[in-house]
Amino acid sequence: MTDLTGTVSASQLWFTAPLEVEVRNVALAPPGPGEVRVKTRYSAVSAGTELLLYRGQIPQSMALDSTLESLQQAPHYPVQFGYACIGDVQAIGSGVDATWAGQRVFGFQPHASHFLALPEHLIAVPDDIVASSAVFLPNMETAVNLIQDGQPMMGERVVVLGQGVVGLLLSALLAQYPLASLAAVEGQLQRQQLARRMGVQSVWSPAEAELPAQRASGLGNADLIYEVSGHPQALNLAIGLGGYASRIVIGSWYGNKPVSVDLGGDAHRNRLQLMTSQVSTLAPALSGRWDKRRRFDLAWDMIRRVDPGQLVTQTLPLQEAPALYHQLHEQLPDIVQPLFHYPD
Repeated sequence: MTDLTGTVSASQLWFTAPLEVEVRNVALAPPGPGEVRVKTRYSAVSAGTELLLYRGQIPQSMALDSTLESLQQAPHYPVQFGYACIGDVQAIGSGVDATWAGQRVFGFQPHASHFLALPEHLIAVPDDIVASSAVFLPNMETAVNLIQDGQPMMGERVVVLGQGVVGLLLSALLAQYPLASLAAVEGQLQRQQLARRMGVQSVWSPAEAELPAQRASGLGNADLIYEVSGHPQALNLAIGLGGYASRIVIGSWYGNKPVSVDLGGDAHRNRLQLMTSQVSTLAPALSGRWDKRRRFDLAWDMIRRVDPGQLVTQTLPLQEAPALYHQLHEQLPDIVQPLFHYPD
């Protein structure tokens, strides 16, 4: 709702304490000089990172994101979070190019029905990509970054641990390579089915992956293993599935959850390479030829190719956020990618 002065009532999601969220209605002033106001259509819930915040498992000394303007603060409650909003530029402030008016844009912004931003912090959404797919831009960029860090090669045996949204998008990209095999480890039935739809050749439960017979049948001795499950114990499974000089790319963020890794035995003798992968920056080996703009352009192309909208399992109003986060905390099996929508 907009009043005669141009102020709008914005609905915002706030994390107020561990296991508690609330929706607040806040008066949002008109855009100031150099600013625009965006009316959100959809925002995507990051079940991994947001669940850490919901549970109080993010280190208190660490900014929510070191590179995003909207997430520079440490996670002291109450705090806003979220980084995948699609909306339309509803109003522009003085000094802003008039072509921004009405533009459909992506913003790395917390969940809210309206927000103010500088145009340089927004990304124009290509006309041929629907809003419910455009919200996957951060996760698709993460999947692209994982590919660039892991550098899969023709004929390799690749395993992906975890088939959440990032794991599924990563699997879809890996399926386009001429690999010897592509396997995934995932415990939830619906995600196992989605993994096969994305092109994974064999899918195993965590219990199956631990069996020596399964490792001998093709799951083990992998050349490249991605750990994107969010579970610290999966690192030891990754070590067990590796072969000599295998590469293990750790894409999960565990927050303040303790990680116990067995680096004796095979891990030591096999000269395993463990690397962390994080999307905020570019690998030094690429930065001479790549920048964030080029990687975003590639992520848009991969969204066109993969159609991530098929991963959306819930679309609900922001007012239902408390129930949704409780369901995520309880790890209900039917949730893959929830979206908040903001009707006019």
